[in-house]
Amino acid sequence: MRAWWRGLFAPKPSNEPTVDDVNRFRAQYLELGEEDLKAASRSATSLPEVIAVTAVVAARVLGLHMFDVQLRGALALASGRIAEMQTGEGKTLAAVPAVVWYARSGDGVHVLTANDYLARRDADWMRGIYAWFGLSVGVIQQGLEPQARRSAYRCDVTYATANEAGFDYLRDAIALSEDEQVHRPFAAAVVDEADSILIDEARIPLVIAGGAAETTGPADRADRVVRGLARGVHFTVEPPGRNVSLTPAGIEHAERALNRRNLFESENFPLLTAVQDALHAHVLLRKDVDYVVQDGAVVSVDEFKGRTVHERRWPAGLQTALELKEGVAPRRQGRVLGSITIQNLMALYPVVCGMTGTAATQAEEFREIYDLEVETIPTNRPVARIDEPDAVFQTKAEKEAAVIGEITRLHNTGRPVLVGTASVEESERLSRALGVPHHVLNARNEEAEAAIIARAGTRGAVTVSTNMAGRGVDIQLGPGVAELGGLHVIGTNRHESRRIDNQLRGRAGRQGDPGSSRFFVSHQDPLMVKYGADDPRAAHTPDSIQRTAEGQNLDIRLFL
Repeated sequence: MRAWWRGLFAPKPSNEPTVDDVNRFRAQYLELGEEDLKAASRSATSLPEVIAVTAVVAARVLGLHMFDVQLRGALALASGRIAEMQTGEGKTLAAVPAVVWYARSGDGVHVLTANDYLARRDADWMRGIYAWFGLSVGVIQQGLEPQARRSAYRCDVTYATANEAGFDYLRDAIALSEDEQVHRPFAAAVVDEADSILIDEARIPLVIAGGAAETTGPADRADRVVRGLARGVHFTVEPPGRNVSLTPAGIEHAERALNRRNLFESENFPLLTAVQDALHAHVLLRKDVDYVVQDGAVVSVDEFKGRTVHERRWPAGLQTALELKEGVAPRRQGRVLGSITIQNLMALYPVVCGMTGTAATQAEEFREIYDLEVETIPTNRPVARIDEPDAVFQTKAEKEAAVIGEITRLHNTGRPVLVGTASVEESERLSRALGVPHHVLNARNEEAEAAIIARAGTRGAVTVSTNMAGRGVDIQLGPGVAELGGLHVIGTNRHESRRIDNQLRGRAGRQGDPGSSRFFVSHQDPLMVKYGADDPRAAHTPDSIQRTAEGQNLDIRLFL
């Protein structure tokens, strides 16, 4: 299958500049005083000059010396590629020279981050560098008023999540006048955590709705019916757990309960749909895994990031079914007014590049779908992290007992431990069973993230987290921790994507620091049950099951 937007990107020059080219200019700029350096920042024209002067400015403004590997990452981004840089290698700073390069056109650059926190943090952190070049910086956050959004998008550099940029695009499409629109024509996008945004979230549709609301009458009746159904008798769940279906006995039960002769007659379609939505909500969607209940509302939890997503909702009937399941007041559901996937949103940008710590395993997909090449950037210092073999158990109970034992043993030595769990529910269950002081980081306490992460590398610290701690954070080692072996990362599950696991591993062993990681898995884990049930031999090799899951998910994205 050929990439459906092949040719949108500018061709790569045959004689691309090198790090040596950049360093020759950097040596010259290092000798300049402040006024001369400011003049140079405005007069630089070639890519090596721009990257070199940005590196010198970064040292003056932030006191951060850009390593050669960061310069190489900047060159890759400015050449329209995906730069794979390991955790702790300074991706945020490496992107800035490329952002400056694109922004000098005056058409604007969107730096698309994984969440609001990172958008705000990175914009504030790098703002001083951009100021040297006379470039303005804007930040898009949830809840921002339209006028403030318009001003942010008019800046030379705009930090935002891909979701926020996408929803603003959809709102612009239904605006009644140009004055109500906030975007200007798209130019360039620099995508942070590119694998998350361009692959994991690629097929999640962004949808805006409005207009008349549908009645919840059928949903109320369907909810009462579904609560009386039994698995294996009235419904079946098809492997690998993505679909649930009524059996003939279930259909008969529902027809009697709803006083309908045939649910499949056209006049009964609203009731049939409501029953199917209720069944999906009760059987396939799990509280504290797929969603949480906050402030009297059902809020989605991003399966890849472990964060709540307040603007993300299930299709109208399914959202209502979930609200009825949890006994919260149903919110009004309007008709769909606009929709776009992240994959289609990115096609609107003439230039796209990105960076991430984990892209090589999906290099073919980046090439096939987005026509983007992946360049793997070496680490500045050799990776000292020890990745231990998986510990495999028959039952989940045996696995969790072993995890608790491992945490306790390491805590007694003084080594800090970061435990990565698959859900809010699992993180809290493990927390209740732990007998050592610890902190929990999940979708219920996102506001405490910075404070918890700041302490996660100190002597004796134990942090139990969902995927929230897997991206965009650097855990600094406290005094004496390196001598103990550094941070130890424990994964309590293997995820469907190896990249998610690698992100978790990457919290340890940054910039040559010592560290280690190990995953604990059981044959009862969701990944094993979902993909390995038909092949007992595969259940002993989590990696092979992950490859199967990745292949199925790739097929879905290619079909999309």
